[in-house]
Amino acid sequence: MVGVRHSTGVASLDSVPDKARRPVVALVLSFSALVTAAVLVAPTGTAAPLRPLAAAPSSSVQPTSSSGSASGSATGTAGGDTAPVDNSTCQWRETPPPPVDTSEKPAPGAATPTPLPVPATPVGGDRMGQCGLVLPPNAQQPPDGISAASWLIADLDSGDVLATTDPHGRQRPAALVKVLLANVVLKELNLAATVTATAEDANQEGSKTGLVAGVGYTVEQLLQALLMDSGNDVAHALARQLGGTTDAVRKMNAMAKELGALDTRVATPSGLDGPGMVTSAYDSGLIFRTAMANPKFKEALATERITLPGKSGKTVRVVNDNKLLASYDGALGGKSGATDDAGSTFVGAAEKDGRRLLVVLLRGDPAKVQMHVQASRLLDYGFELSTANMPAVGVLVDEAPTATNAAQSDGTRDAAQQAAGQPAPDQMSVAFGNVGMPLTVAAGVFLVVALLMYLRKRRARAARAARAAAGNRP
Repeated sequence: MVGVRHSTGVASLDSVPDKARRPVVALVLSFSALVTAAVLVAPTGTAAPLRPLAAAPSSSVQPTSSSGSASGSATGTAGGDTAPVDNSTCQWRETPPPPVDTSEKPAPGAATPTPLPVPATPVGGDRMGQCGLVLPPNAQQPPDGISAASWLIADLDSGDVLATTDPHGRQRPAALVKVLLANVVLKELNLAATVTATAEDANQEGSKTGLVAGVGYTVEQLLQALLMDSGNDVAHALARQLGGTTDAVRKMNAMAKELGALDTRVATPSGLDGPGMVTSAYDSGLIFRTAMANPKFKEALATERITLPGKSGKTVRVVNDNKLLASYDGALGGKSGATDDAGSTFVGAAEKDGRRLLVVLLRGDPAKVQMHVQASRLLDYGFELSTANMPAVGVLVDEAPTATNAAQSDGTRDAAQQAAGQPAPDQMSVAFGNVGMPLTVAAGVFLVVALLMYLRKRRARAARAARAAAGNRP
């Protein structure tokens, strides 16, 4: 019988014979090895701490801080460098250029809109905070003849931003705001519903399709005309159907915020200049990408011609005025705009070899090179970058980043998510992540099973020894 010394109620191994002690030592070593493996392997299964994107503005959420470079074309060759840089010299970070006329002057008694807050962390990734040229490392320079103050090329499917200039620089949208109006219409209205045009619709300022007061049109017909011909009479009729101009503008602004278009504020549903009207190339691409996910929008944008009811039983012929459709191979359609304050604007998309890209240009000058030609050159450039598998410089988000779902996006769609404002996990929490913890549990189970087997064998040996001793008694 083996004697065991007792101290605190736990058997000491000092009195256990070597043969009995070896399995225990082996078990302890095995357990230690498994725990060590868990600690070493776990970091590959747990994402490292990430810098969150800006949260959508709310009363309880404030964006965290990070800023991009304010330099010009030199930033385009800086590769993936996202170190915080002084962004104070970005000229249009808060407001667009001063208006050239009185169209943005508030009505008597109305307050002048204050600038939208600038998210401390740029939506879409750190490099989206730069206000110069932003390119992948070692990329060729963009084509000549691009007059737009801000432009952006992105993958329509993944949302990856391939190249851009001043993506969050604030400009005016002109008629590109009708893409946002179309998004709201598709969300809120029945396409088969009838809208009877009014004299107020027909007499809107600026471009008109030719709606006739007293004539009924389906919402779908108006949506097609809005995107094909950009009539302000059509925009007003649809806004009226949404509850009136004030309600339509409110709904458009709410959707922009929901999508993460935090540089965008609508003043008029048609895109005519108004107090506080603003957007960015990033936001315009984001809103357009959302719209292109709707088959009805995509179909309307690519429609070449339709007829609408006119006076006395006659019809009005509506022809798509977007020149990209007729001039660029693989064009999916586009939308153009122009006002005195906005300059010329353009958004469009094309497909080539299974890749679909979108392009945005804001505050362009078509005097030397027409806007659709500038868009074509940027699309060609974008397809070259895409074919060469150049890394993205940012990403068009799927929704507004929030305090509980802030996505880090350094140009990939594989970005992990981390709650805004949460502290980075300590080393132990990283070590025992989604791989380390299962390994640790497995090690514990293994140890328990091994100990049970060891004790069972020990009891069996003791029982055999007892029987043998009993059999030897006289």
